[in-house]
Amino acid sequence: MQKAGKIIWKIICITITITLLFMAYKIYSKNNYNEYIRAEYNSGNSNFERDERVKYSKMNSYKIENTDYNDAMFFKTISVIPNTSYKVSCMVKTQNVINKNENTDAGAHICINETTEKSTNVTGNTDWTKIEFIFNSKNRKEVQIGFRLGGNYDDSKGTAWFSDISIEVGSVDTSNTWNVLCLIFDETNVNLKINGENKNFDLTLSEADITDMKLCINRFKTSMEEMSKGKMKVNYNVQEVQTPITSMSYDKENGYFVSPYDVKEVIEKYIETGKYDHIFIAFRTGDINAKNEIPVNDWIGLGSMEYRNIGFSNIRLPNSGANYIYKYDERINIFPEEVYVHEFLHTLERNASEYGYERPELHDYEKYGYKSQSLTGLKKWYTDYMNKEIKSTSKGLVGIPEEIFTKKPSKTSDFKHSRELDYFKEPENIIEEIKVIVKRIANLVNTIGNSMRRAKSRNRKYKYNN
Repeated sequence: MQKAGKIIWKIICITITITLLFMAYKIYSKNNYNEYIRAEYNSGNSNFERDERVKYSKMNSYKIENTDYNDAMFFKTISVIPNTSYKVSCMVKTQNVINKNENTDAGAHICINETTEKSTNVTGNTDWTKIEFIFNSKNRKEVQIGFRLGGNYDDSKGTAWFSDISIEVGSVDTSNTWNVLCLIFDETNVNLKINGENKNFDLTLSEADITDMKLCINRFKTSMEEMSKGKMKVNYNVQEVQTPITSMSYDKENGYFVSPYDVKEVIEKYIETGKYDHIFIAFRTGDINAKNEIPVNDWIGLGSMEYRNIGFSNIRLPNSGANYIYKYDERINIFPEEVYVHEFLHTLERNASEYGYERPELHDYEKYGYKSQSLTGLKKWYTDYMNKEIKSTSKGLVGIPEEIFTKKPSKTSDFKHSRELDYFKEPENIIEEIKVIVKRIANLVNTIGNSMRRAKSRNRKYKYNN
């Protein structure tokens, strides 16, 4: 009997131990974020969890629940090779995801932390959907890849689940040929609040307007090749869009403008082809004859924007058909493509900055002694800017470096022969989980041991929190 009692007691102990281990593993798996850092803008408004109930595959999903409007994410730091194309993919499911403001670039998405580089958003109630984020590492050696519910310029509320995260490395198109898309919107039909009053603006392009735009983009192609002295070439595609622009964005500096998000449904299908390196959209914002004008703050072109890492520029048609800004005339204007050139150079200017190159500001032409000429505008400035032939008293000749003409945005066509990396590979069973835990403990012990030896040599005391 005594022997039987010992056996029963051992069975009970083993059962309790297994149960405790199972419970511990459940708690661990629910809170194990595999070295991801969790962050939220408004502390206390978000809950993070590894969800075993709502998941796409056998792995627990990563859940972010914003109980109130917030910007929250989990992110991981990974090593990258400079000037290399990467694609991060995952499955996303959302429930009751809404943004604080209408028509903003926020929701569930993939991003690079502390930048504006991001994928498209998922909002509302959606079943599992695949999203992809393509980026170029530029001059970086590390990036923080984030999985986010919110955005840079707005907050989101609701729940998002992320699953099956992967990353692949592609090849980079290093040619100097830029593929440019020009979308000419026949109509702008928007309802805007002006001085507290809702007002409708319905503005259309004439056939002459459309002809002018087509001629300008053709001249843009020729001028960029000539002005860069062959350092870059341009292929272009002009598409007339009958779907009207129905929303516009606003900021104090520019007034109303068309952001990429305002025409997302139109431009998305072109981006998915993987062909284009820059997008122009041309549209009208006023009619001087009808005294119907959308408030803008003294700009005819607007650049430095991007959508999914591709440069994006507004080309605004003048309110009067008698305006010669886009018309070639030997007596008035022999450089009608200037707005296209100027806004495209803003993209090159931004690229140069992000790659770490020094260059003059595009708007600083007067500081270097350049002036707008009656027939050619700032053509001389742009030419010297593209060829690094601007004379500087302290730095010699300055301008855009030649390398920037081959540093185009990463796109889907870069991944025809890609290679998957294991940065986001997760343990697939309890054995792999235990190996990961042991490895983390060993790394922690090694880190503490090294620090203690350094502290001893410097006669300092350290405290550690595990």
